[in-house]
Amino acid sequence: MATVYFPAVIERDPDGFGVFFPDLPGCVSAADTMQEAALGAEEALNGHLALLAEGGDAIPTPSDIDAIERDPDVNEVARILVRGERPGRAVRVQVSIEEGLLARIDRVAPNRSRFLSDAARALLAAS
Repeated sequence: MATVYFPAVIERDPDGFGVFFPDLPGCVSAADTMQEAALGAEEALNGHLALLAEGGDAIPTPSDIDAIERDPDVNEVARILVRGERPGRAVRVQVSIEEGLLARIDRVAPNRSRFLSDAARALLAAS
């Protein structure tokens, strides 16, 4: 994975704050406070990049934050750079796992690799 930084715009709306990414239509985050919205933007960005990669769609090159034109219809309160991880290609690895645990995984997950990758990402994000 390669780290990339996408520009995001934080806007105020009647319900709180929203974040959108001009380079990534549909990638948004929202919260009650500006700080919560900014913190949620990284999760939204990484989820969006993962979906693009999973669907075989190209991940655009991030724009320069200063090159983004202001939209008069947006109540913009800040611009931030949000760190994301550009998904890399899948690599086959061999792991050992206790057979009972593997059986439990197989009962709940249609794809072992995705399950283990998602679990690893969640644990790493929490640390």
